[in-house]
Amino acid sequence: MAEIKKILIANRGEIVQRAIRTIKEMGKKSVAVYSAGDKNASYLKHADEAICIGGAKSSDSYLNIPALITAAEMTGCDAIFPGYGFLSENQDFVEICKLHNIKFIGPSVEVMEKMSDKSKAKEEMIKAGVPVVPGSKGAVKTLEEGRRIALEIGYPIMAKAASGGGGRGMRLIKTEGEFDQNFMAASSEALAAFGDGTMYLERFINNPRHIEVQVIGDSHGNAIHIGERDCSLQRRHQKVIEESPAILLNDETRAKLHEVAVKATKYLKYEGAGTFEFLADDKQNIYFMEMNTRLQVEHPVSEMVSGLDIVEWMIKVAQGEKLPAQDTIKFRGHAIECRITAEDPNTFFPCPGRITQWMVPGGRNVRVDSHIYTNYVVPSHYDSMIGKLIVWGRDREKAINIMKRALSEFEVEGIKTNIPFHKRMMINKDFISNNYDTKYLENYRGLDSI
Repeated sequence: MAEIKKILIANRGEIVQRAIRTIKEMGKKSVAVYSAGDKNASYLKHADEAICIGGAKSSDSYLNIPALITAAEMTGCDAIFPGYGFLSENQDFVEICKLHNIKFIGPSVEVMEKMSDKSKAKEEMIKAGVPVVPGSKGAVKTLEEGRRIALEIGYPIMAKAASGGGGRGMRLIKTEGEFDQNFMAASSEALAAFGDGTMYLERFINNPRHIEVQVIGDSHGNAIHIGERDCSLQRRHQKVIEESPAILLNDETRAKLHEVAVKATKYLKYEGAGTFEFLADDKQNIYFMEMNTRLQVEHPVSEMVSGLDIVEWMIKVAQGEKLPAQDTIKFRGHAIECRITAEDPNTFFPCPGRITQWMVPGGRNVRVDSHIYTNYVVPSHYDSMIGKLIVWGRDREKAINIMKRALSEFEVEGIKTNIPFHKRMMINKDFISNNYDTKYLENYRGLDSI
């Protein structure tokens, strides 16, 4: 076991502040990197060292592998924590870290490669005995092959980019007559967005819920789950509210879901934190959708119900430690996370600019993960998320009431945020009664529509 002593955080924003806290509590040193656009970030004062890696554009800084490796070597780091987004699932980055004898805090290149291509991931999960959505067994090579498979699956179907994400490279195809045009349009979009037009097909699941399982694996062949999350409230395929546990599930389905996720983690010989994402239909059939081979934005809700620090265990696993036994992890209560974004609450369009007042809520069982402060200027170069508000209650009703109270205390001036949206959702009858699916916000036309 090689102890990690100094960690470079290859990211920006709230995840850097969150990682620094754990690294400090573990008695280790941290190095924060920043672009010219983030030179006034608050977490730069909290890290043991901070180093500029380039211009404001992500391609000049947070996606600049040579600059990150140079920063790690200059500051004597023996590990890199990637967070999420940017290079967190970049196989070349993992390989280069290895070549420079820097530990990448995450899974191996081999596992990442298997799970990054969604058609390959589906093949692997079939081998592991995980239920998958009926569809093509791998990539669809020709239109003719696609038409044949679509008829076998049965319409409606979804054409999906093998290397896709964020809803790009996806098309719903309702009839045979629509196949060619929609399949080619999705492939062209995927090629433009990801440099890969490879497609696969799946049966369309009507009114699904998005349920995911947090897992961690170690180098000793052990794997555990840290419960499941319901991430069904989404807009443009981006999550906005997440919860744990998923109260939709009955005990039998929940146990099966946890079992297959742990089984798949062991099958892959997975090391580090990861998330298996599933679709659940109205009969509680569960189908594997994809795996994220990194930390998730919504990991705090799993921490709140389990009492574990997931980042801490990512670091411990990276330095060769064994995971605790599954039966030592006790789940309590209900947690909800609202993503706070610099966006117009009616349109969800980004609203960068100077924050003239920033007052966050507090009190028992309230957590705010953020890097924002009064007079901070939200840049236009990056994602619009400026923080996460997480609460815990003894049950879902109590958690919703705490969230309502916390949102009422959250004051942001100078820019528009989606806080009014979240306030409205916490009194929305469909949300309160758990009566929604991943398409619920498709008809969102501003605050009056919810």
